Amino acid sequence: MKDLKNIPMASADLSDLELNKVIEVVKSGRLALGPVTKEFEAHFEKKCGVKHAIAVSSGTAGLHLGLMALGIKAGDEVLVPSYTFVASVNCILYVGATPVFVDVNDDDYSICLEDAKNKINEKTKAIVTVDVFGHPSKLDELEVLCKENSLHLIDDCCEALGAELNGKPVGSFGDMGVFAFYPNKQITTGEGGMVVTDSDEIAQKVRAMMNQGRGAMGQWLSHIYLGFNFRMSEVQAAIGVAQMQRLDEILSKRENVANMYLNELKDCDKIKTQYIAPNAKMSWFVFVVTLADGINRDEVIKKLNEASIPARAYFTPIHEQPYLKDYTIKGVESLKRTENIGTRTLALPFYGDMSEEEVKHVCDSLKSFV
Repeated sequence: MKDLKNIPMASADLSDLELNKVIEVVKSGRLALGPVTKEFEAHFEKKCGVKHAIAVSSGTAGLHLGLMALGIKAGDEVLVPSYTFVASVNCILYVGATPVFVDVNDDDYSICLEDAKNKINEKTKAIVTVDVFGHPSKLDELEVLCKENSLHLIDDCCEALGAELNGKPVGSFGDMGVFAFYPNKQITTGEGGMVVTDSDEIAQKVRAMMNQGRGAMGQWLSHIYLGFNFRMSEVQAAIGVAQMQRLDEILSKRENVANMYLNELKDCDKIKTQYIAPNAKMSWFVFVVTLADGINRDEVIKKLNEASIPARAYFTPIHEQPYLKDYTIKGVESLKRTENIGTRTLALPFYGDMSEEEVKHVCDSLKSFV
């Protein structure tokens, strides 16, 4: 019987395959800029159907490098949802540009095209869209909008490895996609990220800037860009290779747990579960529910925590974060859906090895508290 008093919020799905790959790398003595990182990148080129994949130290680093490679700079504006993780916005601030917050849709909680259209002006240079919780945003329509307005499109698909829209994988839309591999993600390398793109120019710049600005054909101490140490180690890549070899298994296990949750909560009219569009394939990153209006979300989280069930407010809108008082931001006057949803959503414990007993315990407790 499972210990229902110690259900974790998340848990990485690791096996002996990952361990053995790491041992191989350690024994090889090659710990950085080696063949295993290239092998990991090749897995993503194949999975996303793109020409280039560049492994980096985190999803945040990937977004930062991506905006730099596109030439986004001070004086530029970048549209971005506020209902997201802070990295989606921080990458804009890192390059000195101004985040312009866009409201989200009622159904999938991704960026609202109508609000985006209304906020495009002569300073707008790009849109950062987010595939929230593993559900693809309206990437096809955003591509059209960006093309019509000569804008770049960056897909923050850090939460969505394995998701698809109209049968096309996330990461293959727009100028680039960026994935992340923190331990609660679909796959993990501990820390790490991946930039994917079909653009030779973007790939060349990202690869150079993540490696201290070194050019591919230059000398080791020849630097053609202002760069960073945003490299991924061979040890991390070894874990990633093993995880990609097990990707179908890992995603299937997570979907199975999500289906258990959906079944347990389907008849509770006070709890709304994840919307999945007819043309979308969901990749389950977290299991987030939306409480009915009038229910105190924070009180429900407190009661769950007191019952030894971890739960988190997910997401608190970024434009409400205290640190942004020191930066120029725009678009905050029209985020009604974001602000409403941001008070009603919470993430429940979720990982591929959750048992039916654990899921039922979480759901029974949640239903009793709402």
